[in-house]
Amino acid sequence: MAELLRPKEISDVVGQEHLVGPNGSLRRFVEVKQLTSMILWGPAGTGKTTLARILAGSAGYVTETLSAVSSGVKDVREAIERARTRLGERGERTVLFIDEVHRFNKSQQDLLLPVTESGEIVLIGATTENPFFEVNAALMSRTSLWRLHPLTRDHLKTLVDRGVALREVSIDEAAMDALANSADGDARSALTTLDTAIILAKANHRSNVSLDDVANARDGRLMHQSSDSHYDQISAFIKSIRGSDPDAALFWMVALLDSGETPRFIARRLVIAASEDIGLADPTALLVAEACARAVEFIGLPECRLTLAHATLTLALAPKSNSATDGLARAVKAVSEGGALEVPEHLRDSHYPGAKKLGSGTGYLYPHDFPNHWVEQRYLPEGVAEGEIFNPGSEGREGPSVEQWRKRRGQD
Repeated sequence: MAELLRPKEISDVVGQEHLVGPNGSLRRFVEVKQLTSMILWGPAGTGKTTLARILAGSAGYVTETLSAVSSGVKDVREAIERARTRLGERGERTVLFIDEVHRFNKSQQDLLLPVTESGEIVLIGATTENPFFEVNAALMSRTSLWRLHPLTRDHLKTLVDRGVALREVSIDEAAMDALANSADGDARSALTTLDTAIILAKANHRSNVSLDDVANARDGRLMHQSSDSHYDQISAFIKSIRGSDPDAALFWMVALLDSGETPRFIARRLVIAASEDIGLADPTALLVAEACARAVEFIGLPECRLTLAHATLTLALAPKSNSATDGLARAVKAVSEGGALEVPEHLRDSHYPGAKKLGSGTGYLYPHDFPNHWVEQRYLPEGVAEGEIFNPGSEGREGPSVEQWRKRRGQD
């Protein structure tokens, strides 16, 4: 179903309005029928392959498709040679679309450097991983980066409506909500589940898809409660971590998974909690949560339940501080009320010609020239009081860090 419903025109794409909407950059490429090499970065099922095909087709380019999972150096060289022949003999441009480009090793990625720079091919790479970590810096510098976001529930419902119309069936509202809620922004997952649910409904001589059909299509891993109850479970999970209750945190984590929540969503909530509720009390909590999020994508169910449990218990047991959350809120308030936000003269950039004549940087004291690498001078703009934003806590590592910070400033 996902392949049958794959959009062929950019106006049919659901979601990614920031890229394909009226003022979206990728829509501009379609309108001018000209492409540059790029990397599309986003979670699975958000439209990377679809957009690559639409961009290539709309610009009149021939598309060569490789998967980094199954293609080697030989395949890349052959695709490049075909592109060169096509360009030289017929003047036809080629888009080389590489799915999961982050899985190419350095030598494979290096093969792409000269041909992307010369324009012999237009590279469109797709990746679910952060390309700044997984793609060569040299290749990144030769491409533009476009980030795709998970589809919203409304986007997914639009796609489900298209699938229902394609199969000439109907669907209960509860089943529609369950599909949209359980897909976690992944269009392919939603449509695959729908297709399976339709088969199960027809096996029972029905043309209407029910909530039970959707639940059975997901092997029972579905939120049988209402949306409100589901979000109550999420709230209980986060509040249990915040309240340092490892038993409850682990209980609600399992309840969420058993009710159909995706590991990716739970991992995202752990990353947020690491900064929101633990913060400076244990800065390594964010490293654990981020590592968990990456491991979840790499491992998948059912094994990633262990990784989620590891991270959940780590965060529940960690000392707690909300000074980062509180400081951010205070900073937002100060900036919104700060008017022009004039940078003090001594902090302004003094490296461009004529800066010193304007007084920029005059009077700046270089902290490394002073004992403890600190010297008293004002960094905030006028109108924002010292100590108005950061309100430090004393739990865990934050207490000693703040104490050392105050000693360097000669406050103790």
